[in-house]
Amino acid sequence: MSQQNLLVELFVEELPPKALKHLDIVFKRELFNNLMQMDLVERVDVISVTSYATPRRLAVHIKNVLSVAPNKQIAQKLMPVNVGLDASGNATPALIKRLQGLGLDESAVSQLTKQADGKNEALFLEVTQKGAALKDGLQKALDETLAKLPIPKVMTYQLADGWSNVNFVRPAHGLVALHGSEIVPITALGLTAGNTTQGHRFEANQPIITLKNADTYAEQLKSEGAVIASYDERRAEIVRQLNAAAAKENLKPIEDEALLDEVNSLVELPNVLLGQFEAEFLEVPQECLILTMKANQKYFPLLDANNKLTNKFLIVSNIKPADPSAVIGGNERVVRPRLADAKFFFDQDRKKTLESRIAGLDKVVYHNKLGSQGTRNQRVVKIAGEIAKQIGNSDLAAKAELAARLSKADLVTDMVGEFPELQGIMGRYYAQHEKLDDDVAFAIEDHYKPRFAGDTLPRSQTGLVVALADKLETLVGLFSIGEKPTGDKDPFGLRRQALGIIRMLIESKSPLGFKPLLQLVLNQFNADASVALAIQEFSFDRLSVNLREQGASPQEVDAVLALQPDLLHEIPQRLSAVRQFATLIEAPALAAANKRVGNILKKVEGEVKAEVVENLLQEPAEKALAAALTKVKPQADKLFEAGDYTASLQALAALKAPVDDFFDNVMVNADDPALKANRLGLLAILHQTMNRVADLSKLA
Repeated sequence: MSQQNLLVELFVEELPPKALKHLDIVFKRELFNNLMQMDLVERVDVISVTSYATPRRLAVHIKNVLSVAPNKQIAQKLMPVNVGLDASGNATPALIKRLQGLGLDESAVSQLTKQADGKNEALFLEVTQKGAALKDGLQKALDETLAKLPIPKVMTYQLADGWSNVNFVRPAHGLVALHGSEIVPITALGLTAGNTTQGHRFEANQPIITLKNADTYAEQLKSEGAVIASYDERRAEIVRQLNAAAAKENLKPIEDEALLDEVNSLVELPNVLLGQFEAEFLEVPQECLILTMKANQKYFPLLDANNKLTNKFLIVSNIKPADPSAVIGGNERVVRPRLADAKFFFDQDRKKTLESRIAGLDKVVYHNKLGSQGTRNQRVVKIAGEIAKQIGNSDLAAKAELAARLSKADLVTDMVGEFPELQGIMGRYYAQHEKLDDDVAFAIEDHYKPRFAGDTLPRSQTGLVVALADKLETLVGLFSIGEKPTGDKDPFGLRRQALGIIRMLIESKSPLGFKPLLQLVLNQFNADASVALAIQEFSFDRLSVNLREQGASPQEVDAVLALQPDLLHEIPQRLSAVRQFATLIEAPALAAANKRVGNILKKVEGEVKAEVVENLLQEPAEKALAAALTKVKPQADKLFEAGDYTASLQALAALKAPVDDFFDNVMVNADDPALKANRLGLLAILHQTMNRVADLSKLA
């Protein structure tokens, strides 16, 4: 069996640019895995696989592929032992019939083995499985790979015969399968594999490229076809050219990984060119110009050293003409109307105040069960005012209410109607145009923050108040009508909203309690307490996931969040305190004892009062524990109240010896009811003392 490198290429019409990167990854992974499962390729690191992806092709190069997979011994299950053999151990008619179906006679019974099969035993026959030929194996592997491709939208097209239809992401026009220099005669999508492909539409030296062998694919495409076949190599070349072209102008291209991937998926031979537009368009907010150039034209705007937009941009062309002036001129003509539209929208929008647009929000549907954006806006204003009063003065409340009232007004502007991504941003520009207080203007923009994981928080306290009000209104409102996230479905982004609220309360060190905040918002919806409980559980679950992602251990997180502390900004300090407590020699014993105390108290019917009658203390061990608590509890409580959670927990170390002694020598469930109640009261005091910072039983 010979071993050669394998190349498979599917040549198609232009693939959807936003899907190409994922198609490349899956095509490579699935084809390699399928061949490896059939033992046609050695089970080595995936480095032996190289993928290629351009707008018009998906290809994979795999090293050391066998022409025929090796034979292998497998144990074939026949039937349960009690079905195949009678009481004397002889073959039953059922077993004989099965053996005959495999081309064997009754003498083969001696070759059978008994092996465990679940709770029973079964008869197995050792057989030699013939290795798959590459033609058959590759056909199966390619069929399964094509079936698993993440195609965003399937096209149906006719083959050349005029009768047959094929479903695929785009019409396919060529299939290459080379094992070394030999063609592997497979078929796919109505095509038969060969050894020819096509180069660049316009720049290729010759229209059809005959591949010498699997290993010359990338080099021949580059030299004969003017195509950089490697997705990563082509992307790196675009970055190199962008930086070089920008450096010549002492500027820098805007950083946008998604745009870079999309442009890379549109060209086979990148050629970066410099274009420019009239400086008068720079009067329009740069966010508008950048968005229209990126979204509509796929250009890379150029920024100066202060990150201010200039009137120059970079075009990633797919052709390399000797004189690029026509290409540059064409792109400049195309972008000009787009920028003119943006300028028109900006000029028109400024003719009306944000205040005058608020009435228009009544015509914008928010949710059919929660009313219009206007109704929602009124709720946000009330919530923002209440929050501001709790943490500030009347000046903060006035600013927060004004910013909240104007926060959604830009939704009914022409600019945001054209570019929804600019909501908030345009509100800030229009507020500044009206000479409103900067705190109010920036709060209008910032009330959407944090928009995503890692995003910045609002810049001012006013912005923080409005952002909290907006997100809390969304969370409570949608939970109150049953619109909770389920599984991986979260159409309203409520996980993001909850995490945004949590981040703001923690990172701003807000004095606002989480539960009182929820209650404040619940009052706007007349929702019952079950909604608040559901939101608390949901939010603390999101917080738990987030803390673990940041590196906290599950035990530490569970210990702190079990208490559901109301002031979320205390959580990082509590986590740190628990982490340091866990390093103490006494920690494991105290955590185990705490768990034991909790279990004892849970089993008690009725309320256990955390109090001790001193003259009912009989055993030396319980007296010693009571004395230790009398000393340690005030010290730990004082440190806790002062916010020194680490020292508060470390003070508990002195309780280890008396706690151990208590459980070794004292019967809690004494026959005397008064004695039992007193000992339970002692344990209740111990439980309270140990669990103010965190539930230490979670560390057991």
